[in-house]
Amino acid sequence: MSQEQRNQLSRRRLLAGAGAVAAGSAGLAGAVDADKAEAAPAAPQATQAAGPEPAAFGPVTVRPGDLRYDNLVRGNNFRYVGRPDEIRVVGSTDQVVRAVSDAAHSGRRIAVRSGGHCFENFTADPAVRMLLDLSPMDAVGYDPGRHAFSVQPGATLGHVYRMLHKGWGVTIPAGGCPEVGAGGHIAGGGYGPLSRRYGSVVDHLYGVEVVVVDRDGTARAVVATREPDDPNHDLWWAHTGGGGGNFGVVTRYWLRSPGATGTDPSRLLPASPRKMRECLVVWTWNEQMTEQAFTTLLRNYGTWHERNSAPGSPYAGIYGVFLLSHKTAGSFELAIQVDADLPNADGMISDFVSAVTAGAGVDPVLNERRTRPWLHMVTWPGTGEPGDQISRRYKIKAGYLRRSLTDTQLATVYQHLTNATGGSDSGMLLIGYGGQVGAVPADSTATAQRDVVMKAVYQSIWTDPSQDAANLTWVREFYRDVYAATGGVPVPDEVSDGSYINYADADLADPAWNTSGVPWSTLYYKDNYPRLRQVKARWDPRNVFRHALAIEP
Repeated sequence: MSQEQRNQLSRRRLLAGAGAVAAGSAGLAGAVDADKAEAAPAAPQATQAAGPEPAAFGPVTVRPGDLRYDNLVRGNNFRYVGRPDEIRVVGSTDQVVRAVSDAAHSGRRIAVRSGGHCFENFTADPAVRMLLDLSPMDAVGYDPGRHAFSVQPGATLGHVYRMLHKGWGVTIPAGGCPEVGAGGHIAGGGYGPLSRRYGSVVDHLYGVEVVVVDRDGTARAVVATREPDDPNHDLWWAHTGGGGGNFGVVTRYWLRSPGATGTDPSRLLPASPRKMRECLVVWTWNEQMTEQAFTTLLRNYGTWHERNSAPGSPYAGIYGVFLLSHKTAGSFELAIQVDADLPNADGMISDFVSAVTAGAGVDPVLNERRTRPWLHMVTWPGTGEPGDQISRRYKIKAGYLRRSLTDTQLATVYQHLTNATGGSDSGMLLIGYGGQVGAVPADSTATAQRDVVMKAVYQSIWTDPSQDAANLTWVREFYRDVYAATGGVPVPDEVSDGSYINYADADLADPAWNTSGVPWSTLYYKDNYPRLRQVKARWDPRNVFRHALAIEP
């Protein structure tokens, strides 16, 4: 493979990370009680008196005409640009309470943004009159009063990993893109490279602080935990996969693994890996990559996950993502990660690659491995942000898989990835899931899809606004045709199990694209939806927090 081909491959991996592997989401976001100071690791004693502490950040109000306004009205997806009357940039729970109170009493529509990686226009809807920017609220620390780690919603995942690793040598099984904000990611049931081993990030969620609005319009901060006798337990449950922007504004999360006890912080979350072993396998789109060869590779990948995704599987440490670029890209690849210190890490990678390639009759052009420090891998900005673009425009669609796609569906995937209308940055991802995720009952958290083994992501990424229609049509028709037998959407059945709310897709609520008769709410939440509506009725009785896929009152 030439250096130019390697550069193109690297760029496509970045784009794919930005579009899907990041597991980003709409921004509902998070804080600690004012009287509970955050404890940090002990620092050396100063040799002289420190200067005065800087004033707390915010609030800052930015309105149209302010030189900052145009820089704050768009998030990661440049397809959407909001025009709110004002943007409140806040730095504390009290400031959030005041902003929400102002919006509620004036009847203005409010939206909340932490990292800005919403795939739809939830935070840039023209109806939004106040945008609440939580990015300055980015503290990460240990709360000895709750024996849990506190994470504010504006903290990016890279910052969370960095602080947890440097301070205590622990981590959480969250997403692979370091620039995604924790605020929406956690509430939507985030996942990532360690989830097959440790479960969803919400499986480690101990508590949440949320600014809610009562029926009389009063805004207040409420703390809810997973303790069964907590009178606010239902509010905690709703944030274990219910999605952002539904019940209030999260101002802090507390994280502690289930069953973890004691006061030693280094034992309250999973230990972070010391280093990760990575493998990249690349195939070219040439005359040897026939439909039979291509579908064999995909079928093998699915079958391996069917056989190796039970809780406790010896292969639960393997995280594999099939990055299936359109034929015009020239190649496609399988990226694999595993904790390098797991027994037989290299052997597990070899077994996985052998299983995927068996019987395909086509050799990869690249099969390389390398080892990198954990912290470098999860905090390097190049793992998910397409920085060489002047704009980022994308459409993402998704589905959960209980097993491999059917032969008919695999043939459809091949047809769309080799048609004349797709582009080099269009494609599909098959992402390994399952493992410890499946150890949790479907109703224990709001994340209902617990017996799935993969996530499928369909995406188109482009830069020129004039290409919007063509790219949207390509990915929508691709998705519709894969699920043609069930009305164009992944209706729960033996193969599919709905979709993932952090990959928000408003098309699922559009009868033009969802002809199944199954509502979007069932596709995202299944049997948990009635309970989510009850939580919504209790904690947001005025329906202050809403968007295109919001929990209905």
